Amino acid sequence: MTQALSAFSRLSALSDRHRALGTAFEASWNDMPVPQNYASDTYDEVIAVRTAAGLFDVSALRIIDVAGREALAVLNETCTSDISKIAPGASSLTSVVDENGSLIDDVLIYCDGPGAYRISHGGGSLEDILPGVAAGRDVTFTKDNDVHILSLQGPKALDILDPNTPFALETLPYFGHQRTTLFGRPVSIARGGYSGERGYEVFCAAADAVALWDAILAAGKPVGAMAVSWSCLDVVRVEGGLLFFPYDMPQGDTTPWEVGLGWTVDLSKPAFRGRDALVRRKGQERVAQVGVEIDHHAAVEPGAKLFRDGKEVGLVNSTAYSRYLMRSLALAHVTPDLAGFGTELEVRGADGTFAARVVKTPFYDPLRLRTHPLEERTA
Repeated sequence: MTQALSAFSRLSALSDRHRALGTAFEASWNDMPVPQNYASDTYDEVIAVRTAAGLFDVSALRIIDVAGREALAVLNETCTSDISKIAPGASSLTSVVDENGSLIDDVLIYCDGPGAYRISHGGGSLEDILPGVAAGRDVTFTKDNDVHILSLQGPKALDILDPNTPFALETLPYFGHQRTTLFGRPVSIARGGYSGERGYEVFCAAADAVALWDAILAAGKPVGAMAVSWSCLDVVRVEGGLLFFPYDMPQGDTTPWEVGLGWTVDLSKPAFRGRDALVRRKGQERVAQVGVEIDHHAAVEPGAKLFRDGKEVGLVNSTAYSRYLMRSLALAHVTPDLAGFGTELEVRGADGTFAARVVKTPFYDPLRLRTHPLEERTA
């Protein structure tokens, strides 16, 4: 059933385009209706992302502009990694934890220059703690509800965008970003995404979003690009082994150590929120983040339990049936002693009981050659 769009405080400028593609706005995120499904088949959309390109509207992400003389100090106190290592024109994923060392958000920070940052985050509580950390400091933080984010993901993404911007897009490194124009409109283009493919995220003003959406799809049509839904995003991100806060941290007090995000924690930098708890809880992991392949012809439901020798040993979090890989997949938590590849498990859920095993992630492109080509890797 179509949701009443007037009930939401945020609306995408692309709502009419999504409706024309067949969505009933079956879901919402961050108080913005999102096109969970289109009239097109989700699996056809996945194939487009894997073989050509798919265009997602991810404007429901929340963008916070942080600026001022003490912006870096405030972000370093808030986040677990060393923000001073993010050079202008680069970005980095990091974690935000509470005083108990538990994850309360994961964020992507873009550095636009000295004392100028943009934070992209999803459903976490970063905005609840920023005022306290920033109080009395020479820093401002402003929510940008005008910005729209068009994410073009797939092996043809570069070919579609590069001829239509004066910037040499092929020179943009992974996690790099550049202010430029695209189809004559001012944008910031970032290399990244949530698909396991080479992709680019186009940040633009709401007033330019429809024109850019139409122009990207028109340029991509000859090579098979198409608009793709959030159901497609769910599949490709699970195939790519990419976590989604908080759905892949259902315990509510999960540490970065327990979900493979320890690389976002820099214990060598000065004190930051939750540092002492992270030191204390390191080595006390209750769960390990794993990928699980399930002997079933469909996705199992999130929340299904994992068993070993009749004993409950874990929990299924995000799931998808990958027609592209012809496998039922899950991102799951198990006790750390069972995290080894090949460990045999049993999934018990509403659809029945199925054999399963721990496998390497990402499920798709396990060497990450699509997003991190060998020629771009440093020794």
